Amino acid sequence: MELITRNDIRNIAIIAHVDHGKTTLVDALLRQSNIFRVNEKVEERVMDSNDLEKERGITILSKNTAVTYNDIKINIIDTPGHADFGGEVERVLKMVDSVLLVVDSYEGPMPQTKFVLKKALELGLNPIVVINKIDKPNARPTEVIDEVFELFLELGANDRQLDFPIVYASAREGIAKLDVEDESSNMEPLFNTIIEHVEPPKGYLDAPFQMLVTTIDTSEYVGKIVIGKVVRGTVNKNQNVAVVRKDGSTSNYKVSSLYTYNGLKREEANEASLGDIIAISGILEANIGETIADAQNPEALPFVDIDEPTLNMNFMVNDSPFAGREGDFVTSRHLRDRLLRELETNVSLKIKELSPDCFEVSGRGELHLSILIETMRREGYEFQVSKPNVIFKEENGKKLEPIEYLTIDVPEEFMGPVMEKLGPRKAEMVNMTSAVNGYTRLEFKVPARGLIGFRSEFMTDTKGNGIMNHVFDGYEQYKGEIPGRSRGSLVAFEAGDAIAYGLFNAQERGTLFIEPGTEVYSGMVCGVCSRAEDIEVNVCKKKHQSNTRASGSDDSLRLVPAKLMSLEECLEFINPDELVEVTPKNIRMRKRLLDSNERKRAARK
Repeated sequence: MELITRNDIRNIAIIAHVDHGKTTLVDALLRQSNIFRVNEKVEERVMDSNDLEKERGITILSKNTAVTYNDIKINIIDTPGHADFGGEVERVLKMVDSVLLVVDSYEGPMPQTKFVLKKALELGLNPIVVINKIDKPNARPTEVIDEVFELFLELGANDRQLDFPIVYASAREGIAKLDVEDESSNMEPLFNTIIEHVEPPKGYLDAPFQMLVTTIDTSEYVGKIVIGKVVRGTVNKNQNVAVVRKDGSTSNYKVSSLYTYNGLKREEANEASLGDIIAISGILEANIGETIADAQNPEALPFVDIDEPTLNMNFMVNDSPFAGREGDFVTSRHLRDRLLRELETNVSLKIKELSPDCFEVSGRGELHLSILIETMRREGYEFQVSKPNVIFKEENGKKLEPIEYLTIDVPEEFMGPVMEKLGPRKAEMVNMTSAVNGYTRLEFKVPARGLIGFRSEFMTDTKGNGIMNHVFDGYEQYKGEIPGRSRGSLVAFEAGDAIAYGLFNAQERGTLFIEPGTEVYSGMVCGVCSRAEDIEVNVCKKKHQSNTRASGSDDSLRLVPAKLMSLEECLEFINPDELVEVTPKNIRMRKRLLDSNERKRAARK
């Protein structure tokens, strides 16, 4: 067998901290490789294709694209930047031969930069560093390069990895240069650096076919589509192949169609060989991490271990008085089928059936789980979820809990309140540096359960000026009790429509979450109390009409605007005795026990 090198292909992934410009960089590369027609209207961040990604401006799923430059095909994979979607990044790095590490020229390396770079270095990839956003008024590219070099050293990079090429870019302007002072009008310096420094795929072309499944997609027309890189040999349309499972068992299928990538489109092909990133349909039972191999020689490839989940919550069938009114899929069978379908593509998720109506779903963080809930809600599912819980471990008789590495950038005047809040949450300060432009950077190690509900308080305390990022750091010994929410709930006393007069009387007791005209039921949480205990309020109370009039008392009632809660805020807010009811039209909070007498009995116990 002869070892060959395919010089006509380069496979790269783009990795970075959230918001450092990965997706915008892919946009610029696509535009300048003449993928689009001259008159074609192209969206911004064209790779963020699903609605949630567009709204939040983040990448959730990794995606493939390909561009051609000087007759060389460059397969590019855009990856997520949030720690909660780390599972997406880890498995995708198995498909590529190098990574573009994108770093913001003002912020420098951030927690997630460290996380994704660590994964790339462990797999032996040699990164190309792209210092992005050099057109920012406060850019500091030279200092950022030093910070990146220190990060490589800290993560134990070898000499080859430390000798990384550097490209300066402004993805938004569509320019790249090899020196900050150079003049440039396009991305050519980046294209040339990729072709020069990314190793072309090497391997055996005349050996039996092998490919690792790294992504799964579904299509209405052809069903399941498996995506991965051909590691060895050649595959043809209509060829018989075998799926090799993790336990060594195999099953045979026929390749019904074969696709390669060109721009944002999949193109049908008759054959693909070593180094190609391809999509195959016709393989009904294949999971991420399994190998598709030649039917005569089914040999398995090693798979990357995905980090374990750190949070879990219960997904339950909705049993509130409004159950079944707003959703299309409401039964336990619908819920089970949808969660099992999610398992196929969402590698860092785990699901356990606790009862026919209740499923324990474990994920990498609050964002990971809330994106799943929001996606299901938009698909027409109606269900309810419990408060997120941290997953503890036992080792040598000691209780261990997940610890997050938290990085906070705040203006100096807000440092006091932030440190004060983190104290009771058992955070331990690791580092403090005065960052640029009046912002100070604080670094902490904090139990994952200490961060539940912290983000909204943090935003209030810093008046929206703070930036916080956290990434999983490992398990440490249990840090002791962390106080929960200090204020009780305002609970609706009867069913009906909320009326301004009732709300006016209720707002003296705390802050309301609902507006006049909102339908409520007994046991629904409609506000936060200003004291520590729960208080029942009658928000449906009407003013009794009498024929006496007093001057002034009939002036319009002044209602304080309600605080409308997002899904994440609801998940952070609820106590263990409360649930969030999720439907395609509404998100409501409620008590687990709707009857007030039952709640009193349970409290006495």
